[in-house]
Amino acid sequence: MKYSWIVLVFFFEITSGKAQNTGFFSAADTFLKTHVENGKVDYASIVKQPLALNNVLKLAEKAAIDLQDPNVYQAFWINTYNLLVIKGVVDNYPLRSPLDVDGFFDKLRYNVGGGYITLNAIENELLRARFPNEPRFHFVLVCAGLGCPPIIGEAYMPNRLNQQLNQQTAKALNDPMFIRNKGDKVFVSQLFDWYRVDFDRAGGILAFINRYRTTKFSKDILVDYYPYDWRLNVK
Repeated sequence: MKYSWIVLVFFFEITSGKAQNTGFFSAADTFLKTHVENGKVDYASIVKQPLALNNVLKLAEKAAIDLQDPNVYQAFWINTYNLLVIKGVVDNYPLRSPLDVDGFFDKLRYNVGGGYITLNAIENELLRARFPNEPRFHFVLVCAGLGCPPIIGEAYMPNRLNQQLNQQTAKALNDPMFIRNKGDKVFVSQLFDWYRVDFDRAGGILAFINRYRTTKFSKDILVDYYPYDWRLNVK
């Protein structure tokens, strides 16, 4: 997802506590538990019955949120990103990859909090730029491609956010299909290259991976990248 950043400025007038009261987190949780299984999304069923997705995104349209509570802020935007990715696929279904849609990440705009925003702006401006020391975002923002870490069948909740971030990061970094060890070399996703600056701030790619690995890699092991798989994460 290496695209140009689009800078959008939003003025949020409702406190984070009031944003929670919209029911967004509960609705997102119910939707994801219904339509996500084993890291795959049942897009076909959502296409047939889009009401639940549309309803939860209506709540996101009306919600506004500030940085007063970072856990609420981050959980809201992570969930919103993942739901909008699903929306983008559903609106163009059937397709083989999100890249089949021109500007899927950097041109399509969605109404959230009273303003229109792209997926790239959520990721890069509202999350990465405001929390530059949080590389775990890359394991919970799911781009609809099989190369992404898997989407979970539940919403990210403010009161469990740190646990969920750790859980999903560890799951990806211990998955032999995601981190591929071959002899004296380890092959990792291209996202580590695209967002190298984030991992450098966390001590480097290998150090970050080892932080979450059950079996650690030698500091002398060679790191290389395998091609990103943009095929759709369809159930």
